[in-house]
Amino acid sequence: MAFSPSLRKHNVDRICSGPVSRFVRILPPVFLFCFVLLPAVANAHFKLNLNIRILHVEHHSEGLDVYLRLPTPYLLANLLGPEQADGTREAAPYSRNATVDGELVHYLDLQALQADPIGLGQLAAAGHVVNVRGSRLEATVKQVRVYTGNDQPPFSTLNEAKRAFENQQRNYNPAPFVGDTVVDVLLNYQAGKSIASYSLASTLDPGLPGQEETANLVLDYKDDVPSVYRVTGLLSEPVAIDRSQWSAAKSFVVSGVEHILGGYDHVLFVICLILGAMTFVSLAWRVTGFTLGHSVTLSLGFFGLTPSAAWFVPLVETGIALSIIFAAIFALNNSNRTQGRETVAFAVTVLLGLLHGLGFSFVLKEILGVTSSNIWISLLSFNVGVEIGQLLIVLLLWPLLVLIQKIKPGWMPAVRWSLALPCIAIAALWSGQRAVAFFVALN
Repeated sequence: MAFSPSLRKHNVDRICSGPVSRFVRILPPVFLFCFVLLPAVANAHFKLNLNIRILHVEHHSEGLDVYLRLPTPYLLANLLGPEQADGTREAAPYSRNATVDGELVHYLDLQALQADPIGLGQLAAAGHVVNVRGSRLEATVKQVRVYTGNDQPPFSTLNEAKRAFENQQRNYNPAPFVGDTVVDVLLNYQAGKSIASYSLASTLDPGLPGQEETANLVLDYKDDVPSVYRVTGLLSEPVAIDRSQWSAAKSFVVSGVEHILGGYDHVLFVICLILGAMTFVSLAWRVTGFTLGHSVTLSLGFFGLTPSAAWFVPLVETGIALSIIFAAIFALNNSNRTQGRETVAFAVTVLLGLLHGLGFSFVLKEILGVTSSNIWISLLSFNVGVEIGQLLIVLLLWPLLVLIQKIKPGWMPAVRWSLALPCIAIAALWSGQRAVAFFVALN
């Protein structure tokens, strides 16, 4: 709906005989799992309809003004009416149903929007809760605008948010899909006095696929230096806006952790890095190399110092998938433990980290504009979160591998293979899918 390598023979021989042979028998079902259940995560960074909700909070002597932008489906998806004779459900407010190629789709009802834009804003007001000392403030809708994703004006700063309301509502022809639009709403909260601290939450639960990945950005302008908070999900848990720079930075740290742990390609790459490390020193150098690499391109990509052509994103995504295959093969072919090999491993890890850093930057840039407040604190905090997520993966897998090496050293080749081969299989699938996207964009 619109709502919308050659491997050494002695290693193979060791694996196919002895007490570890049972590990090999698990590989076919693992491969089946990889190919059947994981195609949907091939594109771990880039989505056509990235769910982003932004709230700019301006203080005044009598309360707050909130400049809100959110995807229109958040307001309408759960407001479909009863089932009709044709089996479809009655259209939600501010939308109209149509059947296109046998599929039910939802268009924006421009006539209803023009007749009562404030009514649409009231849906947003009802779904967002501002609490001051336990009391909910009532919201008054001042202005409403609806934009398509292709022509929505910038909304990264307070001034940009204000300018978004200076234009008259556009009369789109033809009417856009509801899933291709965003709603900008200006809400006024009267408290009869200035507000020092408060909490923000949302009661909206549209039941949309991917809504748990919604990026929520709250920017508070109480002081000269605004505070920026970043939360993922429905915003159902209240976010305390207390003017603490640590609280604001912590939200970006959490976001960085969530991103790397939720980015399956990054997780598989780190797993392969760990598999290729024979000692703790070797592991430390690999992790350091990955950190150096992605830290550089995270900043470069975020500030737009990379190509902006449509083919660049799928090219980077393809490179990230191929980096997993390379790291896995490198981990399997690890019998030559020389200083020169470790130096090569470090250099290669730095280079591959450059690719992953671009992936991180694309996501961060979608939710935080270059002109946003406290940009360096937010950028550093997000990077710290990525490092914490990376270390969590290391802390989960490395001790287990050390324990197996100590208790059953003969098992290690099979363990390494049974982890690396599925990574190769999944990454190969992703590489093909992303390469297709690259050539499509290139043409």
